[in-house]
Amino acid sequence: MVQLVRAATLGVIIAVSAVSGTHATAFQQGGRGGRGGQPQVPRVTDVIQMLAALPDAAPATPTQPRRVLVLAKAAGFVHASIPLAARTVEALGQKTGAWSTVISYNPADINAANLEQYDAIFLASTTGTFLDDPNDASATAARRKALLDFVRGGKGIVGIHAATDGYHGDAPGAPPSRDGGTALWPDYIKLIGGYFKFHWSYPTQIVVKIEDPASPINAPFIAVNPQTGVRAARPFSIVDEIYTFNETSWSRDNAHVLTSLDYSKMPAEIKAQEPAPQRTDHDYALSYIRREGKGRVFVEVLGHDESIYKLTPMLAHVLAGVQYALGDLQADDTPTGVKK
Repeated sequence: MVQLVRAATLGVIIAVSAVSGTHATAFQQGGRGGRGGQPQVPRVTDVIQMLAALPDAAPATPTQPRRVLVLAKAAGFVHASIPLAARTVEALGQKTGAWSTVISYNPADINAANLEQYDAIFLASTTGTFLDDPNDASATAARRKALLDFVRGGKGIVGIHAATDGYHGDAPGAPPSRDGGTALWPDYIKLIGGYFKFHWSYPTQIVVKIEDPASPINAPFIAVNPQTGVRAARPFSIVDEIYTFNETSWSRDNAHVLTSLDYSKMPAEIKAQEPAPQRTDHDYALSYIRREGKGRVFVEVLGHDESIYKLTPMLAHVLAGVQYALGDLQADDTPTGVKK
């Protein structure tokens, strides 16, 4: 049985069905995530709430028609929010006219010929060795090269949440580590900016610090005094699963930090949940941009829970970040740790 629900925000019809596939257009009930099969359609209520929260316009006018490929394949832990993240990217582009979107759950779509038609890749919580074919080393090498060449050649890549939980782990036979292990594909770790070590579990409430109030990507978090015109950052609280990065893998010397966890406002009992080895600097970025060759990288570390995709300021932040990765929105991407 199929139930049709009209989402007036975009004038689209959402079909709820028990059948799904690659490039699925139906929506079904999802779980909280795990390591089993990967759902490809979000819950209808989540989609309706996401559509209602979409920002009205993009911050920049595209210099040419743009296409974004959303890769939603997870090879490790499968987040239940992945299908909603993918549809959010599609809806942001559709409503604002900033880009068109293709959604894929097939890592074989990351190949040089196919990528010629795209301007950016969006990695939707792509855990594990998500590009690899365990039965074909040559296919794995070709996919990895295609991804790196795509970005370094001048295109863009966006990673949300568990895109930073790929290509790291313990060496075969080594005892389990508590710091995320080692980089299994160092070029990818450099590209995405770092790798996962530990997370405070959902629901953890944190205060978000606005690191660069002047960045147009942070405009959704800035208040303007109507009398003086003075711009001021608006720190805010949010609830999600909060990632921390392996200390040797992530540094402000390699990224322009947009937002971060305000560690000074975290209760001591929550801080204590992070096992040793803790980051000695207690520096936990939540979003950042960086250059990779001629290309551009935007990472948003929040996005575990579906609620993140129903907050207009967060959606506007992601919209601006994607436009930066596409090359349509100019932003200072000098690494924060590098003195100007």
